[in-house]
Amino acid sequence: ATAKSLIAAGIPDAQTLRSVGAHEAYRALLQAGERPHFIGYYVLQMALQGRPWNDCKGDEKAALRIRFDTLVAEVRGVPLSGIEAALDEIGLRRL
Repeated sequence: ATAKSLIAAGIPDAQTLRSVGAHEAYRALLQAGERPHFIGYYVLQMALQGRPWNDCKGDEKAALRIRFDTLVAEVRGVPLSGIEAALDEIGLRRL
């Protein structure tokens, strides 16, 4: 199912996926209409690192959650607000 979604999003093969990276591949999926799902995001990250899907924990998982939330907001065109916007403004939130 993921392969079909990636192909539909313009990522036809593993070489292209490795080339664009997990973050930009997930952006392409969102732009193609996929519903955002954090587990799918970090599973893609782990897969490209050759790690088990459930190896993402603790601080690493928290950092990926911030990147995921930011990506979803960007694709939806929703500006960040409150503390998120302030942290972005001083360069402390976006990864």
